[in-house]
Amino acid sequence: MSLGEFELIARHFARHSGAAARAFAPGVALGPGDDCALLAPRAGMQLAVSSDMLVEGRHFLSTVAPARLGHKALAVNLSDLAAVGAQPLAFTLALAMPRADDRWLAGFAEGLYTLADAHRCALVGGDTTAGPLNLCITVFGEVPAGGALLRSGARPGHALWVSHPSGGGIGDARLALECFRGTVALEGAAFERVRRAMEMPQPRVALGIALRGVASAAIDVSDGLLGDLGHILRNSGAAGAPLGATIEVDSLPASADLAGQPDHWRRTCTLSGGDDYELLFTAPEAAAERVRAAAHEAGVGARCIGRIEPAPGIRLLDAGGGLLDWATFRSFDHFRDDGDER
Repeated sequence: MSLGEFELIARHFARHSGAAARAFAPGVALGPGDDCALLAPRAGMQLAVSSDMLVEGRHFLSTVAPARLGHKALAVNLSDLAAVGAQPLAFTLALAMPRADDRWLAGFAEGLYTLADAHRCALVGGDTTAGPLNLCITVFGEVPAGGALLRSGARPGHALWVSHPSGGGIGDARLALECFRGTVALEGAAFERVRRAMEMPQPRVALGIALRGVASAAIDVSDGLLGDLGHILRNSGAAGAPLGATIEVDSLPASADLAGQPDHWRRTCTLSGGDDYELLFTAPEAAAERVRAAAHEAGVGARCIGRIEPAPGIRLLDAGGGLLDWATFRSFDHFRDDGDER
């Protein structure tokens, strides 16, 4: 069934309009239905704003279920809020699609709203148009003034941590991608587990909030751990002189599905896989127990995987202390890696 633009908005994306939006998210003064939404962060809070675009064939496969795509579209944006320690408030959705398919939209909206409801984040506006399938969400959150986690606070001697699912690890999303490419074989339940990691990442919002005043720098892992660590090292160093880091590669948390792969694939997936949407962060060594307490409070795992150092460059050590060539573990770049669905 094909719908008109305003009919599809009213049917699938009008849940948080008017008083319903204000009751759901008190920081929303005016939801969808006017030319602009109005947000009213609490006194002493700053707005945190981020946008992410998902393009079919670039960020997701055409075989993904609509509900999972709705989840992921919002999850990758909430992950940015998590990285600065912000509480979600509201979001907008710009959606282009070849045609207005009612069944597809119902599934997409279900996945989108299930995650939005879990984080009390209201849909307050956006746009729809015909075109190749493309999703762009802008998310708004609030964080205490001066209290946001930034990429620029790492210092030499600080410990490097990464979050992970309790009992699991990072890199499963990349492992799923390699399964789709046919370079790695997983069957049955194992394939479904890694596919779920790729299609339904869990934004670490609670952890980001718990790390306020504990972590010194943070970023979410979207394009690969090494590439995203590079942003912390460049932003935290002096102008023209980035910091460095040593990573104990074989201490990176990995699920049983990934741990069973050859060392090359396990290291590739954990170091440069991307699409994990876990938090990579630094903290003074004396804060280790506070980090563990924050992770416990958030219901996730956190593992120390290395140290920040004054000498530029990233040094990768294997379990025996041997030095690995980090240049072989290349992170994703949208304008360099043509044809790589991420």
